[in-house]
Amino acid sequence: MVDKINENDASHAMFGLNEPAGQSAAPGQSPAAGPSQPVYAPPPAASSPFSFSGGQVLVLLVIALVILSGINLYMLVTTRRQFEDHAAKQADQMNLLTRRLDSGDERYAQLRGQFQVAMEKQGLTEQELARARSLATNVQKQQKAAVQELNAAIARKASADDVNKLQSDANAKFGSLSGDIAGTKADLEATKQALSGTKGELSGAIARTHDELVALAHRTDRDYFEFSLGKKNSKQKVGTVMLELAKTNPKKNQFTVNLYADDKRIERKDKAINEPVYFYVQGASSALELVVNKLGKDSISGYVSTPKGFFAGTPNVLAARPGA
Repeated sequence: MVDKINENDASHAMFGLNEPAGQSAAPGQSPAAGPSQPVYAPPPAASSPFSFSGGQVLVLLVIALVILSGINLYMLVTTRRQFEDHAAKQADQMNLLTRRLDSGDERYAQLRGQFQVAMEKQGLTEQELARARSLATNVQKQQKAAVQELNAAIARKASADDVNKLQSDANAKFGSLSGDIAGTKADLEATKQALSGTKGELSGAIARTHDELVALAHRTDRDYFEFSLGKKNSKQKVGTVMLELAKTNPKKNQFTVNLYADDKRIERKDKAINEPVYFYVQGASSALELVVNKLGKDSISGYVSTPKGFFAGTPNVLAARPGA
């Protein structure tokens, strides 16, 4: 038994297996010779204060992504709010411009109607009438195109550059309209001598009573149709035009009517008694004229004047008068 243990110790000593952990034989000395000296392992390498493990790097990346996402979201919300505010301001400007277009159309309709009636009453040539009608038709087409472009811009929320371009185009067209009106005024000035008596004739061209209307119908080459609306929102059809009373203001002698023709509604607001109101109906050679010569609380009466024969089949004031 003792021999076996010694044999094992000798084999272990040969390969250095009997030495304590961390000790080794000195160079040139057999492992079994001499007392064993302590041997120390090298100290562990010092870790850097800026070194991170893989998990810490992933956490830092996630935090950086969250911060960047928050910044991008804030910038997106801020930009969207600014764009919506800008789009709202542009929409308000386009609505204001549209209302100005409608107001300009009504004012021009009044001017053109008065001009045409004056020319008809003075017997101007058919060539001059055709020129005036062509001018008015072109201007109305330009105005309609401008309004359609503005509505399209509103529908697709056009950018500021597009809105400014449309507004510039509309202003240019209005400038062209002003030039056309200036040319018309020049034509009127050229015929000043022929129209020297127009003021007196037009002053007498408004009939304030039934008898005056009959006399006016005999004197002019137009048809006249009387109407009477006895209450608010009442309607009466005159030829192809439907008249509707919207409101009256007896203190100011003003009224508001709606005219329905060509599948559209035409509003004439706050008009005065005995004031000619001109409007256009498709197929008419010149403007139609509405005059209110009697006004009460929620009631008006007057007449509509049209080109000769325009309301075929509808009795005019002469046909409806016995013995006419």
